[in-house]
Amino acid sequence: MTDLAQLELDLINAIGSAESVAGLEDIRVAALGKSGSISGLLKGMGALSPDERRERGPVINGLRDRVSSALSARKTELEAAELDARLLAERVDLTLPSRPRRKGGVHPTMQVMDEMIAVFADMGFSVAEGPDIEDDFHNFTALNFPPKHPAREMHDTFFLKPDPETGERKVLRTHTSPVQVRTMMSQKPPIRIIAPGRTFRKDSDATHTPMFHQIEGLVIDRDIHMGHLKTTLETFIARFFELDDVHARFRPHHFPFTEPSAEMDIRCDRSGGKLTLNEGEDWLEILGCGMVHPNVLRNCGIDPDEYQGFAFGMGVDRLAMLKYGVPDLRPMFEADTRWLAHYGFSAFAAPNPASGLS
Repeated sequence: MTDLAQLELDLINAIGSAESVAGLEDIRVAALGKSGSISGLLKGMGALSPDERRERGPVINGLRDRVSSALSARKTELEAAELDARLLAERVDLTLPSRPRRKGGVHPTMQVMDEMIAVFADMGFSVAEGPDIEDDFHNFTALNFPPKHPAREMHDTFFLKPDPETGERKVLRTHTSPVQVRTMMSQKPPIRIIAPGRTFRKDSDATHTPMFHQIEGLVIDRDIHMGHLKTTLETFIARFFELDDVHARFRPHHFPFTEPSAEMDIRCDRSGGKLTLNEGEDWLEILGCGMVHPNVLRNCGIDPDEYQGFAFGMGVDRLAMLKYGVPDLRPMFEADTRWLAHYGFSAFAAPNPASGLS
């Protein structure tokens, strides 16, 4: 067997034994590369005589062509085998269940607002609503705020630009009390409502944000007194925090729209860096309340000699923090889905007093 015949046999056997495209490429380079065995034969043609070139040239070129064809055919086989292996390994099993879809959650503020509404609705309160943008009368004047009261100043209240025709400057409501005013002006007593909604003040720290949520309550009827207010609020706190009883106190306070006014505190324990409600020797302020001021009743067209009432207000976001252990108020409004996934509630967890609130 000649040297060329032996070289061809060795290359064809090597090509047929190649198990991968990468191994086949090594054989191609060894034979047809710049320094390959067949390329070396072609380069040596220049040292031959014309007669030798005519005799040897076609033989070497034929060898090159046969080896190239063998390489191409084997590459096609290997690529097809690799594709079959990938298809087998990456096969999709259509009988498997689909990937779980990411579910949304109810924001703790909205969940707590629903819980509060459920408790008050069970006590006979109805829900009343009003606009977020209010005029001076409903937000301040009707509620017995004097002309120079600090709440009217720019550092506390978001004022809108003056109306070009009237010069009136409307405000983003600083509380939901204007809803009480609108209700008293549009309905005759007896009145028993709660007013949940967004409110706005220029304040921002760990327990305050420029936009927050309140629920205020109003009861107007004959012979209403502080005992009714105290029982209503203690009943609410017990049901909301799911307590058997409530250790609470009412401290004298001042609000322009109530007289007498009070702040309700609940007993708490702050030891060990953890806040526990209804235990310990410390106190935590929960809400403000009082008997509706006679001036407010008169401003709303109700005779204070015939009707009396009480009002209260509390922060929904703050109660959510207390009930569900949220340490900082600000992340509640930062739209971080990771935070909501941790603190959020199932949309199917509708609170009601019968089956439980939380």
